[in-house]
Amino acid sequence: MTTADMSDRSRWIALYVLCAGMLMIVLDVTVVNVALPSIQDDLGFSQSSLAWVVNAYLIAFGGLLLLSGRFGDLLGRKSVLMYGLGLFTLASLLCGLAWSQETLVAARFIQGIGGAMSSAVILGMIFTMFPEPRDQAKAIGVYGFVASAGGSIGLLAGGVLTQSINYHWIFFVNVPIGIVTALLAQRLVPHDKGMGLRQGADVLGAVLITTCLMLTVYTIVKPAAEDGWGSAQALGLLALALALLAAFVVRESRAATPLVPLRIFRSRTLSGANVVQALTVAGMFGMFFLGSLYLQRVLGYDALQIGLAFLPGTLIMGTLSLKFSEPLMMRFGAKRCLIPGLVLVAIGLLLFARAPVDGRYVVDVLPTMVIMSVGIGISFPPLIALAMASAPPQDAGLASGVVNTSAQIGGAIGLAVLATVSASRSGHLLASGHSAPEALTAGYHLAFVIAAGLVLAALAVVLLVLESPQPAPHGAGAADPHELSPAARAEVYSEVG
Repeated sequence: MTTADMSDRSRWIALYVLCAGMLMIVLDVTVVNVALPSIQDDLGFSQSSLAWVVNAYLIAFGGLLLLSGRFGDLLGRKSVLMYGLGLFTLASLLCGLAWSQETLVAARFIQGIGGAMSSAVILGMIFTMFPEPRDQAKAIGVYGFVASAGGSIGLLAGGVLTQSINYHWIFFVNVPIGIVTALLAQRLVPHDKGMGLRQGADVLGAVLITTCLMLTVYTIVKPAAEDGWGSAQALGLLALALALLAAFVVRESRAATPLVPLRIFRSRTLSGANVVQALTVAGMFGMFFLGSLYLQRVLGYDALQIGLAFLPGTLIMGTLSLKFSEPLMMRFGAKRCLIPGLVLVAIGLLLFARAPVDGRYVVDVLPTMVIMSVGIGISFPPLIALAMASAPPQDAGLASGVVNTSAQIGGAIGLAVLATVSASRSGHLLASGHSAPEALTAGYHLAFVIAAGLVLAALAVVLLVLESPQPAPHGAGAADPHELSPAARAEVYSEVG
């Protein structure tokens, strides 16, 4: 079955299957966080080595997204998806059965590889399945909910599973979900024929970009987060990563069959939208991670209470993404939806910077979460639409990989910077004689203000870089949306009015 052979009903069923697989992968980024104390007690991790339970996954995941997306274009996106789901499911089983620290860390690395392979191609598959702008906007809303709210769902799921059963089930639960998703995907998701390795069999380019991305993520989650960005090791590794990136760009500009054709970045819309996403996700991580720490370390919430605290925001993001993103984008255009969404996210972060030491959930946390969730629900789907709409069909997998990579790198950098700044501020205040709750709260406040600044920087990129073509003609003379080219679809999503 090909995309052209699919009925409308089968397209939507296939979309839900793909998003179920994506949700499983997104959940795994945060579901582990609340279970870390239990994992530490069971396997005897030290405080420093415990971070590798998270870092092993992030390094493989962030490092292979771009390469996996391009392999989807070359070898067929469905093939890459199926292998990725299989690898992720097997690695999840191994994580649940892990009998030693080394086994769990190795299994988490493999899990990250499978997650990168699957998630890198899903967005490209969605865009090829839904070429008509209105349906595409609806599909993006579903995907946007999974991508934006998956982190908070992971916190709730991790808390429920860890406290009601044990931490092993945060991994075991992926096994039946992965098997069912793979079986349904094999049956329902259309087959696609890749362009072939001859169109991009650039081994040297693959080695350069994969090494660069893995080294970048490692630098962020290890030396930069632990020793600070100014440490000799962090600066040296960052310089090496930049050198690898420069070598990759030179290689791709000269290769006869480049792995990543640089022409894809000529689009101001695509490039600008990815910069916006990196900055926005970096700021959003302030709410999900530092907000969780505030609830736990200052207000004394347990894992389940933290998950429940984020539930209203998840419901709001889901309602906006699933019900309202499509009519809003079709009525106002993606850029007009993006601007107020980012403003609300920034306002929410600034309000979070006022949460007191003796804060109350209903007064000091919930209103902030509602404002931010509305902003995320409004802004995330149009941001994805803008990042993908200008990519030609043959580069949909690559564009999908770029979108996911910008989110992961932005989130990792944002988390490292915000956590470092927060810890430094708190440490200084503790040394000055402040109480632990006061010092921690002040550190989180500073991080939330910086996070708001990152989102405002993203807003500036939207206003100064993203293009706003003239509105498409309406009425009888309007072009059939099914016949719109990728560039024309980008205009539809960016149109004013």
